[in-house]
Amino acid sequence: MVELAGIIILGIIAQWVAWKFKIPAILPLILIGLLVGPISTLISEDGNKWIEPVWNGKQGLFPGESLFNFVSLAIALILFEGGMTLKKDEIRSVGPVIYKLITLGAFITMITAGVAAHFIIGLNWPLSFLFSSLIIVTGPTVITPILRNLPLKKDISTILKWEGILIDPIGALVAVLVFEFIRIGGDHGMEYSKETLVEFGKIVIIGLSIGFTSAYAFATSLKQRWIPHYLLNVVALALVLGVFVLADLFAHESGLLAVVIMGMVLGNMKLDALKDVLYFKETISILLISILFILLSANINLSDLELIYNWNSLILFSLVVLLIRPLGVFLSARKSGLSQNEKVFISWVGPRGIVAAGIASLFGLKLTMQGVQNANYITPLVFMIVLGTVLLNATTAKLMARFTRVLLKKSEGILIVGASPPARLIAKYLQNNNRRVVLIDSNRTNIEKSQEEGLEAMECNIYEDDIFENIELNDVGFLLALTGSNTINEYALSKLRGSFGEEGAFRLISPEEMRDPDNNPEEGLFSQTDDFINISEVVRDYPIINEVKIKSPEHYKELMKATMKEIKSIPVFVKGIDNEIHIIPASYKDLKVNEGYTLMYIGKKLKT
Repeated sequence: MVELAGIIILGIIAQWVAWKFKIPAILPLILIGLLVGPISTLISEDGNKWIEPVWNGKQGLFPGESLFNFVSLAIALILFEGGMTLKKDEIRSVGPVIYKLITLGAFITMITAGVAAHFIIGLNWPLSFLFSSLIIVTGPTVITPILRNLPLKKDISTILKWEGILIDPIGALVAVLVFEFIRIGGDHGMEYSKETLVEFGKIVIIGLSIGFTSAYAFATSLKQRWIPHYLLNVVALALVLGVFVLADLFAHESGLLAVVIMGMVLGNMKLDALKDVLYFKETISILLISILFILLSANINLSDLELIYNWNSLILFSLVVLLIRPLGVFLSARKSGLSQNEKVFISWVGPRGIVAAGIASLFGLKLTMQGVQNANYITPLVFMIVLGTVLLNATTAKLMARFTRVLLKKSEGILIVGASPPARLIAKYLQNNNRRVVLIDSNRTNIEKSQEEGLEAMECNIYEDDIFENIELNDVGFLLALTGSNTINEYALSKLRGSFGEEGAFRLISPEEMRDPDNNPEEGLFSQTDDFINISEVVRDYPIINEVKIKSPEHYKELMKATMKEIKSIPVFVKGIDNEIHIIPASYKDLKVNEGYTLMYIGKKLKT
C-alpha cells in the first residue's frame, strides 16, 4: 500500500516540478523511477529496489503478468487520447514542410535508425526496425515546455508544434504494426511465411473494423442522447477498455490498433460532447503517465542499463541526434523557404516523448516474455534516446536558438482578447500593416467570423490554461483586452500580462472609469472617454479606420481633443515614420510624436 501510494504521490510531485520549472514531465518521472528502482539497489541495505514492480516474476506490486496487463491498458487509454487529437483537416491545412516531416522525415528516421541499430548494436533486422519505429515520434508534451519561453518566428514554432501533435498517433500506429509483424514472425521462428502474413492481416482487419465500428456506435449514442452527461466520461473510459479487450479476444494483440483507430475516427467527428471526453481523457492520461513511467523506470534493472553502458550506444545516440534527425529535416524542408539556420534549429530540437517510452516498455515486456532474442535491448535503448534527447534539448535549445539566430529580437505580435466587431476591425487594420495579430474568444461565432475575414483566431477560455501551451504565441509581446466585460478585461491583464504583454498590456476602460477621465488607469486603451459600448456603436455606424498626418506635437494634441469632442470618432493608434505602430494609452499626452507621424482613428472622418 505504501509503495502504491508513494508512486502516485511521486508522480504528481514530478508533474508539478515539470510545470514549475517548465520542463517536460517525462524527465522528472523517469529520473524518479530510476532513482527508486535500479539506482536504489546501490544504496539500500539489502540491495533491493525501494519500489519493485515485479520480483522473481511472482512477487512485487504487480506479480505475474499484472504489470504487463496494467501497462497494456494504460497505453491503450493514452493512445486513444492521442488518436483523438489527430484531425484530418489539420493534416490538409499544415504546410508542406510539416506534411513531409511526418511522412518522408518519419520514413527516413525509421530506415536509417534501423540500419544503425542493426550494425552498431547488433540487433537483428526486425528488432532494429522496431527500435527505429519507436523513435520517430516527438510529441507535444516534450516540445511545448522546451519552446514555451523561446521567442521564435511563428513558422518555426508551428512546424515543431504540429510535427509533435501529428506524429504521435501516426508513430504509434506504425510501431504497433511493426511490432505485430515481428511478434507473429517470432511465433514462426522469425520466418515470414504465408501463415504469418495471414495472421498479420487478421490483426489489421480486426483492429480496423472494431475501431471504426466502436467509434460510430459511440457517436450514434451521443447523437441520440442515450448516455446522460454525468456518465459520459466514465462510459467513454469503459468503452476504450472494452474495445481493447474485445479486439484482443478476436485477434491477439489487435487491441492497441483498435483504440488508436477509434480515437482517430471520433476525433474527426464534430460532436460537442467529445470535448468533455477529451478533457477527461487528458486528466486520466496525466495520472496514468505519472504512475506508468515511474513504474516502468523502476522496473528496469541495472543489468538492463549495463547493456547500453558502452560506446556503441553513445555512437547510436549521436547518429540519431547529429545525422538522422538533420537528414530527415533537411530533405523534408527542401524548397520550403526556410533558411539554413532555421533548418539547423529544427533539426536540433527533436526530443522523443511519452509514446516512444511507453510503447517501448510495453513491447519490450511482451517480446521478452515471448522469448525473442535480444528483446531486452528495446526498452533501455529507447529510454536512452528519450532521456538523452529531452535532457539535451531542455538544456541547449535556447543556446542553439541564439547560435542559429532564430530568436526574435523583439516580440512584435499582438494578442487581442475578444473577437467582437471592434476587435476584428482593429485586428484587420494591424494585420494589413504587417503586424501579426491573434484573436482569442470563448464565443465560437466570433471566432468563425474572424477566420472568415482572414484573421488568425482561436477559441479559448482565458480562465483555463490552454493558451499557455500554445508555443506559436511565443512572438507575442503586446496584449489588448477588448471584451465587453471589464471583469474579464482586468483578469486577462492580470493573468496574461507576464507571458504576452512584455512590450505593453492594455484594456478598455469601464463605464465607471469613463465618467472620471482624469483618473483613468495607466493600462486604459485608446481614449479617456470611450468604453466597449461606445466603440461598438461607432464601429456599427462607421466601420472604418481613418488616417491623418500629424504636422507637429501640438497638432497631435489638437487632433486628440477633436476626437474627444466628436462622439463618433475614437483614436486608436499612431504610426511612426518607420511604420512602427504605437498604441495610444488613456493618458495620450505621454505618447511622444513628431512631424510625419500618422494618427489612426475609428469612425466619422474629422474636419482637419
